[in-house]
Parts: sequence; structure tokens; C-alpha cells
Amino acid sequence: MGMTMTEKILAAHAGLPSVTAGQLIEADLDLVLGNDITTPVAIDVIGNVKKEGVFDKDKIALVMDHFVPNKDIKSAEHCKMVRNFACRNNITNYFDVGEMGIEHALLPEKGLVVAGDAVIGADSHTCTYGALGAFSTGVGSTDMAAGMATGKAWFKVPSAIKVVLHGKPGPFISGKDVILYLIGEIGVDGALYQSLEFTGDGVSYLTMDDRFTIANMAIEAGAKNGIFPVDDLTLEYISAHSERKPVIYEADPDAEYVKTIDIDLSTLRPTVAYPHLPENTHPVEEAKDIAIDQVVIGSCTNGRISDLRIAADIMKGRKVKKGIRVIIIPATQKIYLEAMEKGYLKTFIEAGAVVSTPTCGPCLGGYMGILASGEKCVSTTNRNFVGRMGAVDSEIYLASPAVAAASALTGYITDPADID
Repeated sequence: MGMTMTEKILAAHAGLPSVTAGQLIEADLDLVLGNDITTPVAIDVIGNVKKEGVFDKDKIALVMDHFVPNKDIKSAEHCKMVRNFACRNNITNYFDVGEMGIEHALLPEKGLVVAGDAVIGADSHTCTYGALGAFSTGVGSTDMAAGMATGKAWFKVPSAIKVVLHGKPGPFISGKDVILYLIGEIGVDGALYQSLEFTGDGVSYLTMDDRFTIANMAIEAGAKNGIFPVDDLTLEYISAHSERKPVIYEADPDAEYVKTIDIDLSTLRPTVAYPHLPENTHPVEEAKDIAIDQVVIGSCTNGRISDLRIAADIMKGRKVKKGIRVIIIPATQKIYLEAMEKGYLKTFIEAGAVVSTPTCGPCLGGYMGILASGEKCVSTTNRNFVGRMGAVDSEIYLASPAVAAASALTGYITDPADID
């Protein structure tokens, strides 16, 4: 029996000729990731078992991004704890104020993940790196601690769903629309502990930023990971960002899948996920009468340069609707600088938006955009759970940067094609 991409990567890292869905394995890790919320817990675990040192100072990445720059004393203490741990253990890839970024945008940008890697991170959206043809998945802080100490993790090999993408997306259709459509079709538990393996001729029409967005939100369908085939675009991206040599795995023709889902990209419409689940999706035309109070464009899902470019193109020479708060958050310092050089930040500020330093900020209800009671927000983030961004009776509508930017100009959810 053939193997899927995910099965091949896990077999290689477990030192086995083959694996099958449901099999328990122990795999070597290429990278272990933590942030300012999850790493302190992992450090405590390591201390409790009296383990000294880490398995490889070059294969651990600690990114201060959720409450950074620190919003209060508690967040400052958390970062201090991680900073001291990184210094004691000479962690090579420690990122703090001035060189930080939102972790799942920063790590690919820094070339720390390449095709064929096995990566765990104490953050659920670690599945982002599947866009590069890597197996990457989120774990708890205890598993992160074990990974930092031993360089290994145990997995139950996931079964897989094959998602076949056909055709060319129309105007204003991005990776966000693709993944929201898929989640709307299968539900937030539709791929529970399974691998979403994307393929088909439609993949060639997706930029790397599109693929990062889609893989990022695989977890919102319950998936263990999302993964894309390694093509010329992938290799071009890896070559531009990393000196490491990628290892390319391809699914066997007779690989076994739980099911196959076909998506015609040419038929997709800009998609909005209503509160309070990412599966509650609607085409944008059904949402046109919903008035909003705030717009957030950023996060590990949609804070990359192409996201800022489409938002700036829509907002250029126009003004944010009076009374609407618009918060733009470039995902990394490099993206921030490029957006500045290209004039996007000037466009946002002249339109009436505010531009933040890279941070997760409002995505998890941290800071930089908390919602008050009854307020509604269009956000390019990845979750819209009850109370996710503030008050329990506030509402989050997930959408692409194009929809978010258009909505900022009108004060209600708007199809970007309707902006003259």
C-alpha cells in the first residue's frame, strides 16, 4: 500500500520503511517552536523533571509575539523567563522586540523550515509550514518541553483527506476564501486528527502566501496538519530564504485517503465566516447589510506583504468610514519595512487606519484592538469564537484582506468588487 506525503515524512523521521494511519511512532524533530505564552509552561516542565540543557540549540525557535511589546507586568515576566532560558541554553533562534514577528510568518521568512521537515510547536497554527511541504503540527507545552529536551515526539499517524483544487481563482479570491469555503463544507471537526493534503492543477494558481494561509487554518477544520506538494514555486521560496536543502516527498499513486474533496476555484466567491465558528460561512453578498465597528488586517493568517498590498490597493486615495477603527498589523519586521518602502503604510495612515508593530495582538483578545460589548469586527485572523477578541457578546466576522479593506471604507461588510 502506498503512503501519503505526511506518512512518508513521518516514516522517514521515525526511521521506518513505512507507516500506516493509526500507528504510534516516535519521530526525530527538525524544529521545536514556542512563544511567550506557551514556552514558560514548557520551561517549568523541564525544571520539574530536573533536565539540564536542550537537545540542540539550533533546532529550537522561541518567538515573543503574543503580548509583545509587553502589555502588562505578567506578560513582561513571561518574556523575561523565556529570555533567561534562551540565554542559559544559548538558543540560536530567539526573537524578541526589534527582530520579532508573528511566529508562523517569521519562521518561513527566516528559512528555519524547509520541505520534508518534521516540526512541532506549542501553538495550534504551527500547521502553517505544510505550505512548504513539511509536516508541522501544534502540540501542548508538555510535548514542547519533551521536544526541547530530547528532540523527539510521539505521534499517531493521521489518516488523510485529499483536497483536489481545480481551475483558476477569480478576482479578489485568495487563500483565505479557499480555506473558509472548505471549512464551511466539512465543518470545524470535518478533518479531526487527519491530514489535509492539497493537490490538483489549481495549486499552481496559488501564491506561497495563499498556501501559508490555507495550511495555517487546517487546524480550524480539526486537522492534525495541512500539506501542499512541493513545486517550483515552493523551491523558489525555500531557496530565497534558506541555505538548508529541502527533502521532497510525494504521495504515492495508490496512497489511501479517507475521502476526496474537489473544489473548483473558478466558482468561489469572497467568503465570510459569521460568528461564532469558522464553519459558519457565507458568500460576501449575503453579508452586505452587516454594520461593523472595527477592522483588523494582520495575524499569522493574513499579515504578509501580499495581504497588505491588496488592502493598500483598495484603500489608496480613499478614507476609512467615519467611526470605524482600522488596525493594520504587518506580520514581521521585514514585512513592515517592505510595506513602508512600497508606500503601503502611508496609504493606510492617510486613509485613517493605525499601523502596529508586529504582534498577535487582538487575534486572541490580547491587546491592540479589544472589542467592547455588542461590537462587530471584520478580521483577517483565524478564529471567531465567543469572546475571542473581547466581550462575550461581541462578534467577529472572518474574511480576506480584500473584504476587510473594502468593509473599512463603507462601515459594513462589503464585496471588494463593489468599491469603485
